[in-house]
Amino acid sequence: QVQLVESGGGLVQAGGSLRLSCAASGFAFSRYIIYWYRQAPGKERGFVAYITPSGDRTNYADSVKGRFTISRDNAKNTVDLQMNSLKTEDTAIYYCNVLYNQRNYWGRGTQVTVSS
Repeated sequence: QVQLVESGGGLVQAGGSLRLSCAASGFAFSRYIIYWYRQAPGKERGFVAYITPSGDRTNYADSVKGRFTISRDNAKNTVDLQMNSLKTEDTAIYYCNVLYNQRNYWGRGTQVTVSS
């Protein structure tokens, strides 16, 4: 079965960096776009970034452009999200996502907290 497991979250001061990782299994990872989403307290889950199967194209929410970088390793079935210049408004639970066989799969998420 499809499994997505996020890791790497934590508490960091504003201006700091974190690197999140998503480990995937149960599907042909290298054939699928992988997404990162986030959900802040009291807000809806929102798009952060995606990366195409070969990694040749990426896209970012305007709020994270220039600060976050998504990458993937198809040999390891992992997708990373490097987050730099973190702001307090980046505080959220971060989720990895894949659309597989017309169904959305999500991990359990990893908490990122940015203090001022």
